[in-house]
Order: sequence, then structure tokens, then C-alpha cells
Amino acid sequence: MSLIKSISGIRGTIGGAPGEGLSPLDVVKFTAAYATFISRTPEAKENRLIVVGRDARLSGEMVSGLVVSTLCAMGFDVVNIGLASTPTTEIAVTGEKAAGGIILTASHNPKQWNALKLLNSRGEFLNDAEGKEVLAIAEKEAFDFVSVDNLGHVMANDTYNRRHIEQVLALDLVDRDAIAAANFTVAVDAVNSVGGVVIPQLLRALGVKNVIELNCEATGKFAHTPEPIPENLTQISGLMKQGVADVGFVVDPDVDRLAIVMENGEMFVEEYTLVAVADYVLSHTPGSTVSNLSSSRALRDVTEAHGCSYAASAVGEVNVTTLMKKTGAVIGGEGNGGVIYPAAHYGRDALVGVALFLTLLAKSGKKVSELKAGYPAYSIAKNRIDLTPEIDVDAILAAIKKNYAGEKVTDIDGVKIDFADGWVHLRKSNTEPIIRIYSEARTMEEANALADRIKALVAEITRG
Repeated sequence: MSLIKSISGIRGTIGGAPGEGLSPLDVVKFTAAYATFISRTPEAKENRLIVVGRDARLSGEMVSGLVVSTLCAMGFDVVNIGLASTPTTEIAVTGEKAAGGIILTASHNPKQWNALKLLNSRGEFLNDAEGKEVLAIAEKEAFDFVSVDNLGHVMANDTYNRRHIEQVLALDLVDRDAIAAANFTVAVDAVNSVGGVVIPQLLRALGVKNVIELNCEATGKFAHTPEPIPENLTQISGLMKQGVADVGFVVDPDVDRLAIVMENGEMFVEEYTLVAVADYVLSHTPGSTVSNLSSSRALRDVTEAHGCSYAASAVGEVNVTTLMKKTGAVIGGEGNGGVIYPAAHYGRDALVGVALFLTLLAKSGKKVSELKAGYPAYSIAKNRIDLTPEIDVDAILAAIKKNYAGEKVTDIDGVKIDFADGWVHLRKSNTEPIIRIYSEARTMEEANALADRIKALVAEITRG
């Protein structure tokens, strides 16, 4: 059993003893701590209201019941939007002028996981300092429940999927007429979560008449490992190889990540979702871009080709959005298929990604594979080292930094080493007990060779 407390929220496996997984007691404790934190904000003085949305996980209804009841017991009214994507819940917070929001999703993690993702009044994730304050409140159990006369009330609102779609269609750079005229056939794999509800609805609203739905029943019984990476997408890849669709879209269970499958069944690659969308946005609205340290150099290259500037943040959506606001970026996100488009809102949003990509595809007159061929060619290898309690991660990172002192080293988030022909980035995961090793080079062989060098060095360090 696992319970992980981080900038990405409170994430754990269902079952087991309190404190070892995401038990009902842990759900109540962390919800009460969050409510205590929110109650201290100016927004809560104006509107003691919190939005709750969830993905379709098997544990979702149970966890939602605990969260909603706890918020009411803390004196907050709750707008329960039910089955909703992460970006939909984010826009619901601002739509309701709420003091905050909680998204119940473990994102790409397998079905035994769930999580509480915590939002501020802007529908954005809490920052590191705010998250630590919530954890401190939880650790001390420094919260008080209200008397019976002050209990909050629950209001159901199932309109936000539709409202989210309407907001996407209203974006200046989304061209429904061009998409409809292209007469695309689009395949969708939504891994049997909320994407199966909202993505087909979005596509039809965009004028796509031919939609092939794979795993679009919101049962929570994930049809495959839910992370949208190539090894998990054999079903839609096989379908696309039959030549039945122009493009395939894959989303994770909470619909903040978008992977694209080309018409030939090959992966567009998650990293290039943001690259393609950014290329389209920059061609109409020049400005700076931001991604995280583990994202492809391709975004930097495309940005500079438009005569604009690029910056890299620490990993984590809140870090990306903070730097985007600082630099005034017109587009940004993360290399895992996360597109953040401020004209819509400051959050990773697969709906926005789908609409902008289809507009680009329609206006280009190209096949998806032809679009991909026009972007800088890089390959990213994603490796990991499973952690055991005796592993001193900080000591490992310090030793690696010292070993590569002659190279360009960035240490704002783990250790990233930039070489002339590639890079490697090591960091402790916020969501799993692992060290992630991302490496990029011109070919996958070269990228894996970089990762292997680092893994060998880590093994040598841990042996002493």
C-alpha cells in the first residue's frame, strides 16, 4: 500500500491501514485539513463554497461521498459536478466563484489508486508552500468541525461538461467550420473513464461526424494500463493501421493529457502534442512558451523558429503555470501531452488540445504523419529506478551533479544535465516511489544509451 503527499495532491492506493494507503480516515483527515486552509483565504470569507468533481474510478463514488460529507461537516457548501475531467472541474471553480475545488482522480495511475487534487479559487493547483500548509494542518489534525446549525449543503450540477465544450468552441483559434469541412474520421480511446463522455461530445460539437469510440464507457474498469504511452496503446494503434481513421486521440482517466496516434498507427508521441499545438498558436499569436525540464527540446526549437523565447520550469503543472504567468507565455504545458492555453484557462486540458490540433490538421491539408515529419526530430526515453527505504535520493543526485560538474547542470528540480547532443534529467517522482530518468537525443538508441550511463552510475553510487 502507498500514500504519497506532494505538490500533486494526496495520492494513494485504496485499502489497508490508515496512513499506509488512501483509507477513509486519510480522506477525511486531508479533506478537513484542506477545508481549514481554504477557510483562511479571503475568498472563503465571501463564498464558503467548494467544487468537487471526480473521474470514473471504481473508488470514486466512495471517496466522493467522504469528501463531500467532510466539507459539509467543516461548514462549506459543496457543488458536486459528478463525473468530470480535471480541466472541467477547474473551470467549474471559477464558474461558481468558489473558494476552491477538489478533483478526485489519480490521473494516469492504475485503478487501485485515487487522489485528492487541491485547487485554489482560480481553479489552479495549490503551490508548494500552500500544499505544505495543508499537510502540516493534517499532521497536527488542527481542524474543528462545525455545529449542527452550521453544516454545509450539497448542490448537484451536471452542466459543466457542456459549458466546458462551449468554452472550447468559443476560442478564437478553434475553427469549427474548417474541422467540419475536412470530414475527418476520428478514433478515441478514453480508457473507460470520463473522457469517454466528454471527448466524443466535443468532437461532434466540432463538426466531426465520424467518431470511432474505444473504451468510452465510464465504468472505471480501465481497459488497459491508463497512462497514454505507446506500450499501452496497442488497441488503437492496431485499429489505425487498418486505415479507418485520419487521427486517433487518447486521454488519461482525468483528461488532462492528450496523446495522438497517426493515421498509419504510429505514435505522434506525447511530447509532440504540445509542440504541434504551440506551432499553430505561435503562427497566429507570437509570444513566449514554457514547458518543464523533462520536456522535449522540440518546443524550444519550434518557438525559436517563430522568433520567440522559450523557458523551462520545474516539473509540475503549478510550476509551469507560475513561469507562464511570469513570462507572459501564450502557450505552454508538459511533455506528457499536457497543453496549457491561457486563452482558455491555466490548466492542462485535453479538450483544448483536441480542438486546436484538429484545427491545425484541417487548415494544413496534411496527414498527421506529414505534420510530424515537419517538426524537429528528437526521441525521449523514459526510465525509472524503484526506490527502497534505504536509498538516499538526495545523496545520489548530489553525486551525479558532482560527476557532471563540467557540463551544463540545472538543479531546480532534481538534476538535469544538458549535453550538446542531448540531455538527461533525474528527479524523484511526486506521484510514485521512484526516481524518473528522462533522456533525449536524436534517436531512441542514443537516448537509451544516455539513460543506461546514468543508471550504471546510480548503481555504482548505491553500492558505495
